[in-house]
Amino acid sequence: MKKLSIVFLLSCMFCLLGLNAKVSYFMDFDKDTKSLVRKLLVYKQPGWVAKVITKESKEFYFVSPKSMFEFYFTPTKWPETKVNNSDSLKELVVTDYKTHRAINAKGSFYVYGSNKISPAGDDLPAFENYDDAKEFADNNNGKRVLSFKEVKKGLIELLNGDI
Repeated sequence: MKKLSIVFLLSCMFCLLGLNAKVSYFMDFDKDTKSLVRKLLVYKQPGWVAKVITKESKEFYFVSPKSMFEFYFTPTKWPETKVNNSDSLKELVVTDYKTHRAINAKGSFYVYGSNKISPAGDDLPAFENYDDAKEFADNNNGKRVLSFKEVKKGLIELLNGDI
């Protein structure tokens, strides 16, 4: 009985440790990696880079979060990817504008309306935490801090001048 209790206790501890484990994200681009949407070299402004990974483990890079959202909302515009909808995507990764670390795009915060311009033009700088995004917005004329779910296709069209 004592062995069973110890095994159970250890199992619970490993489960709890696993819940707190942080996933690491990586940007593995080089000087030849081009953005899917704009065909620009992504290494030139690494603080803006984003990528998606499909369920088939294909990676596509973008020069900015806005470009990643363009693909996310209408992947069929790039038939060479063979991605028909966002359900085919396993991971979305953006670069934290403050730390330049790769972070989970779906858990990030985006600043709309700032005076910072990406290689794609008006954009949405990404941040891992809300406080950093708010501070950036306050210091750079940002109009609003948005969660991933609050970013809509219409906003991306507006940023691109399509509306």
